[in-house]
This record gives sequence, C-alpha cells and structure tokens, in this order.
Amino acid sequence: MGSAKPVNPDASSPFVTTRWSRVLAARGDSENARAALSDLCAAYYDPVVAFIARVGCGPDDPRDVAHEFFAALLRQGGPGGVVPGRGRFRSYLLAAVRHHLANRRRHAARTKRGGDVEHQPLPSEGDTDPGTPLAAPAADWEALFDREWALAIVERSLSVMALEAEASGAAAEFAALRPWLSAEATPEPQSAAALRLGMSEGAVKVAIHRLRRRFREQVRSEIRQTLPDDADAEGELRHLIAALAVRAATPG
Repeated sequence: MGSAKPVNPDASSPFVTTRWSRVLAARGDSENARAALSDLCAAYYDPVVAFIARVGCGPDDPRDVAHEFFAALLRQGGPGGVVPGRGRFRSYLLAAVRHHLANRRRHAARTKRGGDVEHQPLPSEGDTDPGTPLAAPAADWEALFDREWALAIVERSLSVMALEAEASGAAAEFAALRPWLSAEATPEPQSAAALRLGMSEGAVKVAIHRLRRRFREQVRSEIRQTLPDDADAEGELRHLIAALAVRAATPG
C-alpha cells in the first residue's frame, strides 16, 4: 500500500492533545473547545440515533430527537461540570443522552396531565453519572450503544484509510484488500486478489499485513480523540473489540 502520510493529522504522533481533552480543559469556553466538541458530536451521531431508536422516543423520529439532543449539548458548550482528565467521551455521551430522554419523558408525562415542565440541563455533575435514568434501564441498551460506538470508530478509520489510499494512488489495491480488515466479510482467496491486482501471492500477504497494522494504528488514533489522555487507549481498544463481538439483544 506504500507509505503515504496519514490524512488524519492526529494520527501522526501519540503525543497529541485529544479533542475530548480540549473540551474538558476549556469547559466549552473557547472556540477551539467548541470546534472539538462539534467534531466529536458529528463523528458519533449515528450511535446516538441507534440508541434512541432502540430505547424508543414515542411518535418522534429518532434522528429528530438526536438533532435536538446534540443542539442542546452544543448550545451549552458541553460538560461544564466534568473534572478535567477524567472519563471518556463515550461514557459522557451515553449518560447525557439518557438524561435528555428522561427529561423528554417527564415533559411528555406532565403535558399529558396538563402541567408545565421545567427543562433540566444536561448533566454536569460528572461524565460517568447518568443523571436521571431512563425508566427500567437495561444493560442491553448500553451494550447496543457501545457496539454502535465501536462500528462508528471502525467506519471512521476505514474512511481515513480510503482517503490515504486514493491520495497515494492505491485506491484499487485498498478496495481489493479491504475485506481482510472486516471480521464479518468473507474475502476472496488471496490468489484471486493477487491475480486481479497483478501481484504475487507473497506481495498480497505482505500488503494485507501492512494494511491491518495501519488499520489498528488508525483505530487507536480515533479512540484517542475520545479520551482525556492517551493512558487508557489500549484498554478502550480492548473494549471496542469486545463490543463488536456482541450482538445487541432485540427488546422483547
């Protein structure tokens, strides 16, 4: 695949200021922090939509509810009360969306009774504190969120690698070898890929090995952006792998 420079500037060094640490350090009071929070929200919109769709939001469209949630999060500038250096964006986001859904359910209940409602802010007491929980929360929902989160990390990593391959003139090679990066795909025989690419089987094996190594590096880079520092990136990577192995239960 060659040695093209990573498209993602944050992937070039492990000693970086992560997007989440920028948000925590500035508490949303700077343009830099707001931009970092906006990037994170855009990147992990789909896991929130999937979670809302599974948990349920009444007659409303899950994407509309997700848009409402992220708009509130960005308007407030993020986690004003979170202690810097503590917690993952994944944990904060799940807690915040659960809190938001609980507020919506209280509002719907009070409206049905004819009463008004005072909107409560998104949780600021801690990024791992779920605030007011959803009624009868189930571990299955958290497993679903983590799986969708992991899928988002994988898709973002593959997108970066596709751009790298295109920039280095190796788009066809990447497209042919990409199935070897997926646990769910069934790649063609390496001999067939070699024939199609005009390479030897040995060269294809080497290319797949390099591609997998680059993929793992890029996944780590994406993960780092959601942590307060680089200390637990390996632990988060193991959690991501475990989440991908779990099929979320369908509610009965």
